[in-house]
Amino acid sequence: MHARSGGETGFGYSYADTATATLIRDHLAKIVRGGDPFAIDASWAAMIRSVRNLGRRGIAAMAISAVDNSLWDLKAKLLGISLVQLLGQVRNAAPVYGSGGFTSYSIDELQTELAGWGLPRVKMKVGRDAIADRQRVAAARETIGSSTELFVDANGAYTRKLALEQAEIFSAYDVRWFEEPVSSDDLEGLRLLRDRAPSCMDIAAGEYGYELQYFDQMIAAGAVDVLQADATRCCGITGFIKTSAICESRSIPLSAHCAPSLHVALGCALLPMRHLEYFFDHVRIESMLFDGFMTPRDGALRPDLSRPGIGVELKIADAQRYAA
Repeated sequence: MHARSGGETGFGYSYADTATATLIRDHLAKIVRGGDPFAIDASWAAMIRSVRNLGRRGIAAMAISAVDNSLWDLKAKLLGISLVQLLGQVRNAAPVYGSGGFTSYSIDELQTELAGWGLPRVKMKVGRDAIADRQRVAAARETIGSSTELFVDANGAYTRKLALEQAEIFSAYDVRWFEEPVSSDDLEGLRLLRDRAPSCMDIAAGEYGYELQYFDQMIAAGAVDVLQADATRCCGITGFIKTSAICESRSIPLSAHCAPSLHVALGCALLPMRHLEYFFDHVRIESMLFDGFMTPRDGALRPDLSRPGIGVELKIADAQRYAA
């Protein structure tokens, strides 16, 4: 998604179906066209109102996200500053965790990937086979040693009682983060896990949040120790900032889901931010197609203040071969 004004071009994106691009082209473009590029909240609110009868969650929210992200990139470029400078920098770097460890991997493949991240925290998938998951977690800990934090993500695959059992077993391997142990729609189940899981283990969820009310309800239910949000889904950078305010008001830390190039500025500008997900698939795509893609140094991403806006540009010629 590109937004243009004053001789500058803003770049924004989401990870979504091609229906998202259709919605932007046929509906949202006319909503923001001619608007004030500095009045992003006005454009954001207009887009939210315009999808009321379409349904805000899902495709509509991801389409709004792409447009909103392009508007923030454009605004910063018009001012000649990086996005983190526009938002107000509160830290020099955003900690990241290496994320992958898919359940389709063999033990050897899992160990190779986790060891290869070279990061102080890593995450692996669980949930396909409970018994195998225990063996895989043990193998992961053996590989990364005791000084690297180990996270697991079940993508909501376990039942409540099985998730509790797994949490106890995983704690023997010092697993510090249990993401979506049950479905993220099961707020009571998440609350049960949060109350009864080992004290060293954070329960996390929120990546499927598309609107502020979702995050507010999750926090109000006491469902998570750490809330996750994704600026490619939660109605963009504007929605992410508003979500951060909710977290700050409830003293709940916030972690960014995927899309590391988009989230690095937010990770350095928003007080509740704990870390960013440096996800294998998105790292591969962004390293291939984004000029300005950054790699971690000392376990963190640092925004390039010399690059106005978000800091990355789409390599259009390289991306064209994948166009649908």
